[in-house]
Amino acid sequence: MTSEPGTIDVLVVDDDFMVAKVHRAFVGRVEPFRVVGVAGTGEEAAAAVDALHPDLVLLDLHLPDIFGLDVIPRLRTAGHDCDVMVVSAAREAETVRGAVRHGVVDYLLKPFDAEELRTRLERYADRRGRLLGTVVRDQADVDRVLAGAAGSGPAAPALPKGMSVETAELVERALREADGTLSATECAALTGVSRVSARRYLEYFQTVGRADVSLRYGVTGRPERRYRFRDLPGRLLPNDQARA
Repeated sequence: MTSEPGTIDVLVVDDDFMVAKVHRAFVGRVEPFRVVGVAGTGEEAAAAVDALHPDLVLLDLHLPDIFGLDVIPRLRTAGHDCDVMVVSAAREAETVRGAVRHGVVDYLLKPFDAEELRTRLERYADRRGRLLGTVVRDQADVDRVLAGAAGSGPAAPALPKGMSVETAELVERALREADGTLSATECAALTGVSRVSARRYLEYFQTVGRADVSLRYGVTGRPERRYRFRDLPGRLLPNDQARA
């Protein structure tokens, strides 16, 4: 199969046939991407990359025969330099860190809609075009290449609907600066938002692996949920949503 100039060929890897079909349809709506194949296992993915030489692999992690991230070193050993974008429901911080170590270009949490994938693909296409078009003449050019590569790391998942960047920044700051753990009530007092809103943002940060939660038991009533900032590299907020 011969690609048109400028086309970005994609291999979709997912063990659920219907999910793979949906993802294929999503990708097909975005120029200049073209799905050249679908695989349902790690072995099928490795064989498909050998045969099809895609530019980008959309890689699920929970495959029936091998953990998705373990596919990547096999591709590199075989000499393939295709990029990999993880699409998975796996939210564990160690999994995300493992994806970073393997050099994935993005990490998109399931479930997601077509527009969210479109945004990630268009951002990838823009970075790829800039990197491929760079001519290295001096240190400044090298720095631009490295900056483009650094920008291709997995982005934090987009904020859920109804959540604002401004409020998330307030809660993030309160979490980072807390001396120990922080309750939703304390966070509300520090940020000026309602307790319900503070709890929602704290739960979001815990869900995406950037805050830990513990229970404090009192004499009566329900245990109090307390949150602690998880000190990992990067921001809690998505790079494309954080304000300059």
